[in-house]
Amino acid sequence: MPIIEFSEKDLLRGKVVTPDWYRVKVDSVGEAPSKDGGSTNYPAEATILYNASNGDKEFAGVPLDWNFNSKAISFARGFLESFGVKVEPKVRIELGSAAGKETEMYIGNKEYQGRIINNVEHKYRQIKTE
Repeated sequence: MPIIEFSEKDLLRGKVVTPDWYRVKVDSVGEAPSKDGGSTNYPAEATILYNASNGDKEFAGVPLDWNFNSKAISFARGFLESFGVKVEPKVRIELGSAAGKETEMYIGNKEYQGRIINNVEHKYRQIKTE
């Protein structure tokens, strides 16, 4: 019989958060060809640290997954600018350098296959200095 084991991260993956701004730590940003091979995907992963609006830690540890695509790379602009990166034409920027950094992002909800899931809405902002 197969035996499986869940990590805490596995169990939190399906937890639906209340839509709001959250402080997150970027775990990774990768690179992979799209399914059809016509573009490049940049899959990103982050972990919620706390609610940036009120400091609540109810959703701390909830992992987030989203994607940037080379055909719509403008969605990465706000992400990079939230780290203070100046985005300019013809300047090459390594998306993976965001790993380990913190930012604030708006997490909403959407329906997917008849259930509600977390939705990274590509709204980012710099961390407010305290």
